[in-house]
Amino acid sequence: MRILIALLTVGLILISCKSEIPVKKPMPDENNGGLFLPDGFGALVVVEEVGPSRHLAVNDNGDIYVKLRTDKGRNGNVALRDIDNDRKMDVIERFGDYPNDGRFATEMKIHNGYLYYSSEHVVYRQKLKHPNLIPVGKPEVMLTDIYPMRWHNAKSLAFDNEGWMYVTFSAPTNACEDLQLTGGDPDAIVRGQYPCEQLEILAGIWRFDANKPNQFQKDGIRYATGIRSVVGMSWNEQDSTLYAVNHGRDYLHNHAPQYFDKWEDAVLPAEEFMKINQGDDYGWPYTYWDHFKNKRMLAPEYGGDGEKEAEGYTDPIMGLPAHFAPNDLLFYKGDQFPERYKHGAFIAFHGSTNRGLYPQAGYIVAFIPFVDGKPTGEWEVFADGFTGVETVKQMKDAKYRPMGLAEGPDGALYISESKQGKIWCVMYLGNRETFEAGQLVSMEARKSRSYLKDPEFNLNEYIDNDR
Repeated sequence: MRILIALLTVGLILISCKSEIPVKKPMPDENNGGLFLPDGFGALVVVEEVGPSRHLAVNDNGDIYVKLRTDKGRNGNVALRDIDNDRKMDVIERFGDYPNDGRFATEMKIHNGYLYYSSEHVVYRQKLKHPNLIPVGKPEVMLTDIYPMRWHNAKSLAFDNEGWMYVTFSAPTNACEDLQLTGGDPDAIVRGQYPCEQLEILAGIWRFDANKPNQFQKDGIRYATGIRSVVGMSWNEQDSTLYAVNHGRDYLHNHAPQYFDKWEDAVLPAEEFMKINQGDDYGWPYTYWDHFKNKRMLAPEYGGDGEKEAEGYTDPIMGLPAHFAPNDLLFYKGDQFPERYKHGAFIAFHGSTNRGLYPQAGYIVAFIPFVDGKPTGEWEVFADGFTGVETVKQMKDAKYRPMGLAEGPDGALYISESKQGKIWCVMYLGNRETFEAGQLVSMEARKSRSYLKDPEFNLNEYIDNDR
């Protein structure tokens, strides 16, 4: 009895001490954590680094969960908690009682009281239980990918309101190319396998029971196909539809130098913003999207020459700049930001790695306004300053690469980056009712930077390509 009384007394003291912790009003860092934002917004760094990271999720009490980019050992997740309500994380704990199996382990999402996360081969979930920071119990295996490790192996997730879980199975190639079909001629156009066998189990999105453990790909249905590589995917509650941002293919010039010069290789094809319905076919590997022509084109590996159009496939709702690498997608639902942001889409552009001799591009968080349930067709620079340099000659030159997006319970926007694991919290500090277009002018001007614009066309290079 005495032991019980003593324990109760200690508990009351701890509760009393916690109640006396002063509540601090969150304020942005003096320099917004190095970010450039539209007028009226501010940002603070909630943690300087947790290690190379992918996606993140924020619970309704403000706890943050981050998926680490690691392929060794265990404890592939990080949990963070703010004790004194200043948004700076006071508690940082590693967790994850499962084997890490690849550096492109990506997903971290909260759904119906569970924390869902993925390695490259397995989707797990654990129960969140207040007041615990770390989810309770052992990770429950929800889905296992039985096929060998491959490129573009991230298992990104989305959940609808009817008990379904959507999972990406991306393709490891650019265009299902088969060099054996090229005939050994170094100047020949690279040929693609037809029909592409990868489409049987890859290059699509599959749907599974969100609450059923121990599933395999055969237990789901192929919801949509012809989608090369999706890392950012989200269910839009406004129209109850799945949306995703797709990584377009590379190497148009390398595979068909007769038809595509090095400049075209840098500016084509588009990354695709997709509204996905069951049964859609987005045309990979036989096609690509040209955002200058606003048309779906036949891929050179299948007889295309930059002019032949492809018919019978689903079009994206918007083409995005080539090679920007859209790695997360978030539809804003909160009320903290001005009304124009509500139901619009934030996209984290991880940044390019292969624009040849031209500067690399992307490395921002963009915003796409929606009007009457459709994107306006224009993207805005919402958060910039991640590169740390004016020109990104190679990906390694960029200081940070924005990766994950999550909305906090009060409508703040959290941004993660993949190099060091830095996390920012973006808040709106002004009067949301009086926000005006003039507050976006400074951000629009940032599109003149080399990592946000198409490179200048070089006529001498065009002639040298002997097209």
